Amino acid sequence: MRFTGVVAAGLQLSAAVASGASNGQIFLGDNHHNRPGHHHGGKRPNIVFVLTDDQDLHMDSLNYIPLIKKHLIDRGTLFKRHYCTTAICCPARVSLWTGKLAHNTNVTDVNPPHGGYPKFIKQGLNEAYLPVWLQRAGYDTYYTGKLFNAHTIENYNSPYPAGWNQSDFLLDPYTYMYLNATYQRNREPPKSYHGQHTVDVLREKALGFLEEAASHVDERPFFLGIAPVAPHSNVESKLFTVPPEDFDKIPEDEVVFTPPIPAERHAHLFADAKVPRTPNFNPEQPGGAAWIRHLPRLSDANVAFNDHFYRQRLRALQSVDELVDSVVTRLDELGLLDNTYIFYTTDNGYHISQHRLQPGKECGFEEDINIPLIIRGPGVPKGEVSEVVTTHSDLAPTILKLAGVDLGSDGGFEQFGFDGAAVPLNRHELEEAQTSRHEHVTVEFWGFAATEGNLFRDDETRIYLNNTYKAVRVISREYSFYYAVWCHNEHELYDLKTDPYQLNNLLHADAKPPTHLLGVPFEKVIARLDALLFVLKSCKGGTCTKPWAALHPQGNVQNLRDALSPRFDAFYEHEQEKVRYNRCELGYIPDAEGPQFETHGAVYRQGARWSEWV
Repeated sequence: MRFTGVVAAGLQLSAAVASGASNGQIFLGDNHHNRPGHHHGGKRPNIVFVLTDDQDLHMDSLNYIPLIKKHLIDRGTLFKRHYCTTAICCPARVSLWTGKLAHNTNVTDVNPPHGGYPKFIKQGLNEAYLPVWLQRAGYDTYYTGKLFNAHTIENYNSPYPAGWNQSDFLLDPYTYMYLNATYQRNREPPKSYHGQHTVDVLREKALGFLEEAASHVDERPFFLGIAPVAPHSNVESKLFTVPPEDFDKIPEDEVVFTPPIPAERHAHLFADAKVPRTPNFNPEQPGGAAWIRHLPRLSDANVAFNDHFYRQRLRALQSVDELVDSVVTRLDELGLLDNTYIFYTTDNGYHISQHRLQPGKECGFEEDINIPLIIRGPGVPKGEVSEVVTTHSDLAPTILKLAGVDLGSDGGFEQFGFDGAAVPLNRHELEEAQTSRHEHVTVEFWGFAATEGNLFRDDETRIYLNNTYKAVRVISREYSFYYAVWCHNEHELYDLKTDPYQLNNLLHADAKPPTHLLGVPFEKVIARLDALLFVLKSCKGGTCTKPWAALHPQGNVQNLRDALSPRFDAFYEHEQEKVRYNRCELGYIPDAEGPQFETHGAVYRQGARWSEWV
């Protein structure tokens, strides 16, 4: 059964169970009122989800939004180790709303043929993502702001995004025009808001949906998604009004990136703010891998412009700060705040001048993948910072769990095929997760990287085509690594315990790596990280959160430290297949990505004599 628009406004739970999900059924069970997320006499909680665009964690943006600090950070938990798995808008958003990694959604870019709203539709995901599941579980669903890239004034109704009782979407090619936004409400035609600030327009739409949701809350709980475009660059482009096959014919000067445009009332703020001068800010020595390692140092004029770009981002975020304040205040006035979970995150991170990079994202550095996640709600510890590892693919199962949906004993993999696991929210879960939760993040990217600042050299380009890579981020109290393999088979490794700013690629030809890591020869750690990435680069479902179980099905390895036992040396160093690409591609084409981890029943096998090594 397919749900679109206002359909299912009065959906009964029994009908939800009978209909099932498009890729599995949703069960609440007879005892669902006793599950986490049920409060106030058995009422299921409401959920508000604020999703910004390109917001950083590592350039201190959270220090410039005092109202969000007051309402969310001080009254909830900040998840310090939250990651997007693909550092670009549309793939990150699709992973967030489906609970699946980009190699399993095959939405890997912002535009067709490899991404964007048309690819989301083509992959059948319009019938298998969070709002559809929430409606089937008896929730009213509302959304306003940016949903996906390449969701345009031409294709917004072919088909309409499914799963929303009411919606008011930003549409391309006007999505990133701060003073010329076009929104499209329910089944109405698109409407231009020329001359009005896009976040101010969004604020009124969000409050209107909140009032509508509150009028039915005694019968049905609600989910409200709010997605401001800030602090993304301001973009004026013809890119989304031409057929995909003609994208490469658009002159560069017809895709104009400028710093974000704040509301006039905020334009004077933070006059002295500068990009934090961390050790990786425009470093004297080149670093990284691939095209990044060949970047020249930024000129003084370039640095000055990038500081201006940074200030404009901070100013643009002030409207988001006010938006969140308005929503929280109205929830309180309506008597709904105590039974509402509020999520605040962004699609991906951002860099400005780190590693000599112009403003942008799409890299595997911490600036691009480690992003804000704040959650406030019933039972969530107040004013705390958690270091458990979480990712965007964890958020859909988290929200369904709060909604009372039975995810199954393994976190929901059987029903939904989630590649993530629900985020621990109460104090007991958070304490337990410190020792039991996985320690890794799958990181992946395809295609090109684009810079968004001004060009200061005649030989500078906006597009770097060889930006396809797979990587794994591993974090524990003892160790912290980032390991990557690029599509031209260059390797990259950072030990973030000793090199937190990722300046020293230990696998570059010019590097002088240590002889030992974690008390064992350096090469043995690399062999384990490569095997871990080999599983994760094509994992599905539970294997994405429990990859060591695929390598060691007897269950005797739970983490990197366990895998370093010398009894496994021969397996990892001589038997296990290595990560390698056959060629570079702009999208997910398995044939280009070298050998894949294959499953036979419940056990994964790849080039190893399991009876000897497990």
